[in-house]
Formats: sequence, structure tokens, C-alpha cells
Amino acid sequence: MLFLLILLVIVLVVLIANIKIVPQTNAYIIERLGGYHTTWSVGLHIKVPFIDRIAKKVNLKEQVVDFEPQPVITKDNVTMQIDTVVYYQITDPKLFAYGVERPMMAIENLTATTLRNIIGDLELDESLTSRDTINTRMRAILDEATDPWGIKVNRVELKNIMPPAAIRDAMERQMKAERERRESILKAEGEKKSTILIAEGEKESAILRAEAKKESEIREAEGEAQAILTVQKAVAEGIKLINAADPKDGYLTIKSLESLEALANGKSTKIVVPSNIQGLAGLATSLTEVVTTAKEN
Repeated sequence: MLFLLILLVIVLVVLIANIKIVPQTNAYIIERLGGYHTTWSVGLHIKVPFIDRIAKKVNLKEQVVDFEPQPVITKDNVTMQIDTVVYYQITDPKLFAYGVERPMMAIENLTATTLRNIIGDLELDESLTSRDTINTRMRAILDEATDPWGIKVNRVELKNIMPPAAIRDAMERQMKAERERRESILKAEGEKKSTILIAEGEKESAILRAEAKKESEIREAEGEAQAILTVQKAVAEGIKLINAADPKDGYLTIKSLESLEALANGKSTKIVVPSNIQGLAGLATSLTEVVTTAKEN
């Protein structure tokens, strides 16, 4: 009875030990009697004791591996160090378990040889400015090569490109010279624009001054013309009023004397009086005749 109890306990322990739970994003490779039997996916599984064994546990999540810098030589014989980052994912656990020994070392070596082949066809400047092209070509080559291993390469990135120290110094000097050249160009363009703006401002100012002077002269001429017209209208109106009032000889005589007085006070050095006018009365009569004639006309 005790023996059966012990045997039952041993059987229960063995059964419990062979109950396996596969977690999410994992797969187990099961071998039976030394050969591939099946692949366990997520869930509860029971392994046959002493016959089945878990040969490999495979992580199906996307993984990242950063490889050490690799020496590469460009087309123009410049040696530089480049380290690469590879993003990959296992898509077939069986091929990954049996496809290649030490898959990560195989991917690292394949990455190094592929990188050397690509960089060997490029010059230094092209290598430094063609990262996207290099990444795309490497990803395509690595993905095709690792497909029989059950691995899919999703992305390849060149992490660092390190030329020799002498090349880096020359590049820094070149960049400094280029920055100084751009600074000189920007400064010259700024001075040019400033000169143009000043010239345009002076031009517009001269135009405005000329227009203002022209407008002033026009307004002054219009004012003088208006003044002359006003004076003439006033004179005509005065003559009209005088004619309407029918001035007497005495009034005309006084006005004649005032006119002669104003004429004598002028700058003229010679006063010509008509010979047919005798005395002030004759002058007044003459003025009366002139006014009457102007009225009739």
C-alpha cells in the first residue's frame, strides 16, 4: 500500500513537471527521440516524459543588436570605422533552431561583409552623405540572406561613421571655410540690399520733393491768377459803380489830382501829359470822355 502511494506521488510529480505553459510572444521547439516533433505556441502543453524535450525557446518579439565597429575601405582608399544596428524578428522558430549555428554571429559576419562590399563601391563623400541608400541596400541583402534561417531583417542603421583623424580635421577645416564663405556672402547681400534701399529711399524722397515744389508753384500761380482776377473784377465793379453814379466834374477833378499825385510819387522820372489837356478841368473832361467811351463800348 505504501509502495503504491509512493508510486502515485512520483507519477503526479512527473506529470506536473511535464506540464508547460508557453508565454506570449514565445515559441518552444519540441524534439521527440532526438528529432524535431512540433512547435508549441502560446498556451498550455503537456510533454511526454522521457521522450519529448524542449530543444529551444524562441523569442518572437522584434529584437535589436548593436554590432561592434567594423573597418571598411572606401573606393578612394580611405579606411574608416562603421558600427551597425540591426532590427530583426524571428518569423519561423523551426528554421531559426535548425537553419544555422549561432545565428547572431552569422548575422554579424554577414553584416560586416555586406557593409564592406557596399562601401567599397563608394567614395568617402558619398559614404558620408548616402546613409539612407546604404541602409536600404543592406536591409534588402540581409533580409534575403537570413530568410532561410527564419529571420526577417526589418531595419538596418549605420550608427556611427568614423573617418581617420586626419580626414576629420580636414573636414572640419573645410566646414569652417564653407561657413565663413556663407557668412561673407550673406554680409555682402545684406550690404547690397541696404544700399539699394537707401538709394530707393533717396529717389522717392527727391520725387516727393519735386512733386511738392511743383504743387507749391501751381498753387502759388493759381493764387496769383485768382488775385489778379479778383483785382480786375473789383476794378470793373468800381468803374461800373462810378458810371452808375454819374460823377460830376468836381469829383473827377479830385480823382485826377490824386492820380497825378500817385504817378508823381512813383519811380518814373518823366511824366507826359497830353498836349490837348489844358489845366485840371481839361484833364477831368478828358477822363470823363474816356469813362463814357468805355461804358458805351
